[in-house]
Formats: sequence, structure tokens, C-alpha cells
Amino acid sequence: MLRLQRVEPSAALTADRATYQDRLIFHTPEWLAFVAECQRAEPVLATVSDDGATVGHFTGLLTRRWGLRILGSPMAGWTTSYQGFNLQPGVSRRAALRALPGFAFDQLGCAHLEVRDRAATEADWTGLDLRWDAAPTAVIDLSPDEDALFGAMASACRRNIRKAAKSGVIIEEAEPDPAFADEFYDQLRDVFAKQNLVPTYSVERVKSLIRHLAPAGRITLLRARDGDGRCIATAVLPWYHRTMYFWGGASYREHQHLRPNEALIWHALRWARARGVTEFDFVGSNSYKEKYGTVEVPVPWGRQSRSPLIATLRDTAKQAFALKQRTAARLTRFKEPEAVTRP
Repeated sequence: MLRLQRVEPSAALTADRATYQDRLIFHTPEWLAFVAECQRAEPVLATVSDDGATVGHFTGLLTRRWGLRILGSPMAGWTTSYQGFNLQPGVSRRAALRALPGFAFDQLGCAHLEVRDRAATEADWTGLDLRWDAAPTAVIDLSPDEDALFGAMASACRRNIRKAAKSGVIIEEAEPDPAFADEFYDQLRDVFAKQNLVPTYSVERVKSLIRHLAPAGRITLLRARDGDGRCIATAVLPWYHRTMYFWGGASYREHQHLRPNEALIWHALRWARARGVTEFDFVGSNSYKEKYGTVEVPVPWGRQSRSPLIATLRDTAKQAFALKQRTAARLTRFKEPEAVTRP
């Protein structure tokens, strides 16, 4: 039977965790520092042992909601894709998931937990007390050569990439500074405004992400400029080990006819492949991503509460957040009737 035990961070622990092949950027100290800062959360590291021998690690963060302790690995809204476990080959993820509620509720005194593990399959969850929802993501295998990657895209996507080049759109790597975050966020506001919404997070979260990941060389920031040199689109792309992630992308509606978004993704795919990255993860599955030649990968999102009341509170809070977002969008349009000023 597997057992989880909380441990304190140390150089030896960090070194051991880094040896696991299923380790992702979301398990790194830099990413945990980013989430902890933005969510006012406390990182939780635990070893997974079998008969006293360490066979894996768990990563999560403690926070408070509704006055209760919550263990998120991760929680929805953290702009963090997956955490969960790092396990040695042959160690059962199902057994690790089965041991998790006892760790969360008994050792940590939590009232609710959520977990999304990139390597766990639906079979690992079936029959456990953890409720789970399908939360697939869209990925691109970067192993083929550039011609094959380009050929796997939909014909309309390929035409748009060519159109961007003919229209004078240039993609450049941006410096990891607050000015880029401001550019990205202004464009993000325009993206959400198209749907009568406002962004789900502030510009400070973007600045925090850059501040924590850039020193370790784990983030790529791309900027698209039109023929006149104006920044018309941006992309935020954390990467680590074998995977690059599409954390965020934004563009001004008035320039989308130049197709900068497709040009940004195509540049990112080639940039990552040239550096030995073997997978591009769009972090979520939407129909617009299919044109890039993606494959859908199921990644269930599980949760468990001490009581049905807490589970109801969680679902109600999710619905309330959506309502709050739409209300904020209406208030923003009322207070700011003029168009957002463009740089």
C-alpha cells in the first residue's frame, strides 16, 4: 500500500524530484512560487513510499476557500494545467490516487481536494471515491520534421500562415519584462471583450509568471508585429524538459485579418522543436486548436470533499465566478465607453 508523507523543501529533495521522467514544469520550485504568490497558497511537497522506500513524489498547494483548508493539485482558476504525482516506472497511479484523500483529509486537515495528473488515465480513476470530469487537452507531437508538421495542419491554417508572412507580419522573441506583460494583457482584454467578458486574472499574474520563470530560462515570450512595427499579437509559452505549453495568447481584433495568431503558433512550434522539445500542449481542447493538427489527450480532473455540503459549495462558487465575470464586463463597458487605446 502506498503512503504519502509531507516533507520540507531541500536541495536533496529538489535533486531527486528532478530525476523523474514524468516531471513537468508545474512540479518545479519556480512554478510553485508563482502560484503561491498569486493565490496566497502554501506549497505542499510529499514523498510517496512503498514499504518505507520512496517511489515517487506529490505536488500541491494549500489554500483557503469558504474558511476551509483546500488542497489543490491544482485548483481551477490557477492557470496551472497539471500537478499530481511523479512516480517511478511501474508504480500504480491508481494506488497513489487512492492514498491521496487520506493524506489530504487526515494529515493536512483539509475539507476538499482537487487533482489533475497528466499521466493518469480514466481507468486509474474508475471506482475510486474521487469524482472526476473529463478535461482533455490538445497536443502536437513535435518529433516529425517541419514539413510534416506544416503538412499536418488544416489547409486554411497553412494559408493563414503564408498570408501573415506576405502581409509583413514579423515574429520576435520578447524580453521578459513588465512591458511585455502590459502588452499581452491589453490584447487579452480585447479578446475577452469580443465575448462581452473580462479577463479572469489581472496583469499582475502575468508579471508574476514572467518574474519567477524567466531567471530559470523556462518561458518564451513572442510578439507579432505588423509591417508598420506595431505589436498586434503576443504569446506566453512556458516550457521545460520535453514540453512547451500555450499558457496564453492574445491579439487585437482590428489586426486579426493579418493572421498573427497562426504565425505565432507556427514560430513557437519550430522554436521548441529546434531545442529538443518533443510535445506542444495547448492546455485544453477547443475546436479552433484542431486546425494545427492536434491530437486530443484525456486528462481527468478529480475532486473529493469531506461532505456533500462542501461539494455543493464548490460547485456554487464556480457558478458565482462566471456570473461575477459577466457582471464585471458589463460594468467595465458602462464605465469605459470608448475603445481601449492601442500602443
